[in-house]
Amino acid sequence: MKLLAGPCVIESEENIFKIAKGLEKYQKDETIDFYFKASFDKANRTSLESFRGLGIDEGLRILQKVKDDFGYKIVTDVHESTQVPVVAEVVDILQIPAFLCRQTDLLVACAKTDREINIKKGQFLDANAMQYPLLKVLQTRGCSEASYENSVKHGVYLCERGNTFGYGNLVVDMRNLVLMRKFAPVIFDATHSVQMPTAQNGKTGGDSSMVPYLASAAAAIGVDGFFFETHFDPSCALSDGPNMLRLEQLESLIEKIKKIQAIN
Repeated sequence: MKLLAGPCVIESEENIFKIAKGLEKYQKDETIDFYFKASFDKANRTSLESFRGLGIDEGLRILQKVKDDFGYKIVTDVHESTQVPVVAEVVDILQIPAFLCRQTDLLVACAKTDREINIKKGQFLDANAMQYPLLKVLQTRGCSEASYENSVKHGVYLCERGNTFGYGNLVVDMRNLVLMRKFAPVIFDATHSVQMPTAQNGKTGGDSSMVPYLASAAAAIGVDGFFFETHFDPSCALSDGPNMLRLEQLESLIEKIKKIQAIN
C-alpha cells in the first residue's frame, strides 16, 4: 500500500519535524510504501489573509532536511511549470493540485522530469475525464495509450478527492475509484474529500469525523494507496485543520485499512 501523509503546509521547521517524527512507524513498515507530504506554498487559498506557507526556497530546504534526516521519500504540490525543475531536484512525487489538473504546461513540465506524478482529480470533473490529463503526461513520456499498465510503467497516479456537491460541500462518488483505475493506479485522498469549501467565513471548513468511513469504503472497493493530511494538533493547524487527522487517529485508521485489505 502506498501512503502519502503529512501536514497540509509547512508551518515551521519545528512543526514539520515533530510531525515527521510521528510518522516514522510507516517508514519502517514493510507493507507500506511511505511518502512524506507537505506543501511549501498553498497557492489556491480562499483569501489573502490565509497562511500560504514558507515559500519555495525555505520550503524545499526543510523538505530536503526531512529527506536527509528521516530517509523519507517526499511528495509536494507544484502550481506553476516554472517551479517544476527545482522542485523535482528534491521530491520523489510531483503532485498536481485538483484545481490545476487540466493545466497543460504544468502537466507537460512534470512529465519531462523523471519523477512520479500524482494528478488530483478536479472537483468539477467526472472520473472518465481524468484520462485526458493522464494522457498529456503519458504522451509527453512517449506513450500513446492511457491504461493502468502504462501508468504504472511511467509512475503516474490519479487521485480522488471528491466532487463539488451544491454550494460549499463535496461528496465522494465511490464509482470514481473503479472507473479511474482502468487508466491508472488510484490514490484516495480521504482528508480533502471531507472539505467544506469557504464554510468558515473565507476559510475552508471540513468534517474530519467522516474520514475513517470514507477511507474504509475506499479500502473495501480497492485502491492503490491513500493520502491523509495529519498533524499533532489539527485545531492549531494553519491550513485545512478541520479535515485533518491527529497522528494517533491516523495510526488506528491505518490498522483498520489493513484489516479490510486483508479480507479483500
